[in-house]
Amino acid sequence: MSQQAPAAQSRTTIAELKPNERFEGIYSIANAQLAVTKNGDPYLACLLGDKTQQVPARRWQMPPEEFKHLPTEGFVYAEGRTQPFKGELQMIIDRVEKHEPTPDEIRELLPCSKFDPGEMFTELNGILDTLEHPAIKALAKVYLDDEPLMEMFKAAPAAKMMHHAYIGGLLEHTLNLLRLADRVCPLYPKINRDIVVVGLFLHDLGKTRELSWNGGFSYTDRGELVGHIVEGAIMLHDKSQEVMRSAGIRFPGSVITVLQHIILSHHGEPEYGAAKIPSTPEAILVSLLDNLDAKTTIATEAARPDRAGAADLGGNFTQKQWALGTKLFRPDPLAK
Repeated sequence: MSQQAPAAQSRTTIAELKPNERFEGIYSIANAQLAVTKNGDPYLACLLGDKTQQVPARRWQMPPEEFKHLPTEGFVYAEGRTQPFKGELQMIIDRVEKHEPTPDEIRELLPCSKFDPGEMFTELNGILDTLEHPAIKALAKVYLDDEPLMEMFKAAPAAKMMHHAYIGGLLEHTLNLLRLADRVCPLYPKINRDIVVVGLFLHDLGKTRELSWNGGFSYTDRGELVGHIVEGAIMLHDKSQEVMRSAGIRFPGSVITVLQHIILSHHGEPEYGAAKIPSTPEAILVSLLDNLDAKTTIATEAARPDRAGAADLGGNFTQKQWALGTKLFRPDPLAK
């Protein structure tokens, strides 16, 4: 890395950038691709980010030999200018090179949940404490008593790029789902609330082993080879055995199989990564709630982000959100 690069904390954050303004500093880079213009000229297409925001970036006339030295996912020093594009801020890069960040820089570069992890975890514990069946309560407890696992659970992102892709995102997403279950389950008296609640708690815990967040968000080797869905089902088998050994509690009927089915099916369709189609009332509800929170979060973050002035760049629509298959209409029609 060039010694000319300024420290990450000395620069303006992406959320503070305005159109037609110069930028320079250290940023996370994601989804870096060497694309080609209509005239056949190669250019860099990527996302640049820091802890406040991630935005599309381009470097025109990018020599392929320079692109080879950039990380697809990682960190770079970049400088250039901003411009409005279809109602969103875009960063036009003049110079970019790989950078190895210090631990302090990483904390400035990776986005974090705006909610306190301790408070979220306390609320999550409170909801799990309402579980009624002794075996289900014991199963939840063996997870909660696993301190290394819970520390990872509190820190992990819920995804590499899609929804809740920030430090603490997995805990925030899981807590949102438990809140939803608290409100929805009473509307369907034949639904087993204990199964839904513990199923939601467990459904994404495999991401603590699938994802790495020590130097940018990426997949571990096990994440690439096994994935969080199968990882979660394996983890559940191990934890259920631990409950039976340590507490002498036996699980009734097919409860572990049913919970494993929830983990394996919560993505809904095989094309979205599900190992099985949801095939119990509880699995269907878990999958629908998971999809509800994920897609609504993607939509609101894209169309109505927290940063001030984002909708003032012109245009009523976002760029196409590939996870949703559409552009989004930004304005709230009843907003004052």
